[in-house]
Amino acid sequence: MTEVTVAALQLALASNDEAENIDAVAQLVEHAAEKGAQIILPPELFSGPYFCREEDEALFALAWPTLDHPSVIAMRKLAKSLEVAIPTSFFERDGHHYYNTVAMIGADGEVMGTYRKSHIPDGPGYEEKFYFRPGNDGFKVWDVFGARIGVGICWDQWYPEVARAMALQGAELLFYPTAIGSEPYDENLDTSRMWRRAMQGHAVSNCMPVIAANRIGEEGQQSFYGHSFIANEWGDLVCEFGAEEDGVLVSTFDLAIAAKHRAGMGFFRDRRPQLYGRLCEDI
Repeated sequence: MTEVTVAALQLALASNDEAENIDAVAQLVEHAAEKGAQIILPPELFSGPYFCREEDEALFALAWPTLDHPSVIAMRKLAKSLEVAIPTSFFERDGHHYYNTVAMIGADGEVMGTYRKSHIPDGPGYEEKFYFRPGNDGFKVWDVFGARIGVGICWDQWYPEVARAMALQGAELLFYPTAIGSEPYDENLDTSRMWRRAMQGHAVSNCMPVIAANRIGEEGQQSFYGHSFIANEWGDLVCEFGAEEDGVLVSTFDLAIAAKHRAGMGFFRDRRPQLYGRLCEDI
């Protein structure tokens, strides 16, 4: 079987009731599964409002070890009952260390592994360096439903190196859970178009589909702009949301066709890694 069906979820997550937010995501997961989705992507840090808008040490209490986090517990149960895979974003506590993490939950409800966000932003409204250490486990891929997938987290989406690193490990689909919206320091700056274009570029240059899920709604002084989408291996948007829709995007891809196109384009054949040393220099 070379076909796989994927879904991206978009919804508001402004409630301070953690169980309410997780239940809202669970309902959309069920809806996506009803539509045939096998790999279902919720937005980043979906158990509550995007807490990194400010620096508050009391908010470290939101973090849990992987298997104890309410989001992971709920999605494991749901994945097993629906027989779907769910890359689950959560605030991880590992001893005295804290990470922005995805647990890759397989269709049996088991955690196949985790990926810790590598690129951590720091700026007005996105004070993530206060909360998260940079990921220390490298970029990951997982085999689910006959497909190898890679998952980056939000700020990772701006870096072509992340997409390429996952592709070089054999990824055939790239997933990005996200929490992004308005920029408090510049009310005229709308990054939604750049955000999409960057990831569509990853689809093009690696010749593989990209799935991105974002939140919507007002949280404090920020407005999260949605625009979740699924793009094919040419970077074309096959389905998309605007800034206000609440729901699921579902698309089916034939990975054999994408693989044929990827081979034909020759991007991996023509790489010249011996010339890329500057990319690894800390300058």
